[in-house]
Amino acid sequence: MDLNHEYAAHQRALLQASRARNDDDRHMHMLTASTIARGINEFQHNLGAAAACAWSQACVAPSSSTRPQSVSRAT
Repeated sequence: MDLNHEYAAHQRALLQASRARNDDDRHMHMLTASTIARGINEFQHNLGAAAACAWSQACVAPSSSTRPQSVSRAT
């Protein structure tokens, strides 16, 4: 998958949706953008890419879980 091509197609679909003259056209373009975003998300998740979190609500975690935990060492 060419991610640059997919990102550009996603942006074009969003722009077309924002310029749509009626609700049916807007819905069609948003559906296209959503389909592209799902494809990007799936591709990135399959690669284990960290950027996949930007395309998925499932990656959102509380900030406390992202802080490093201190490790005590026994001497």
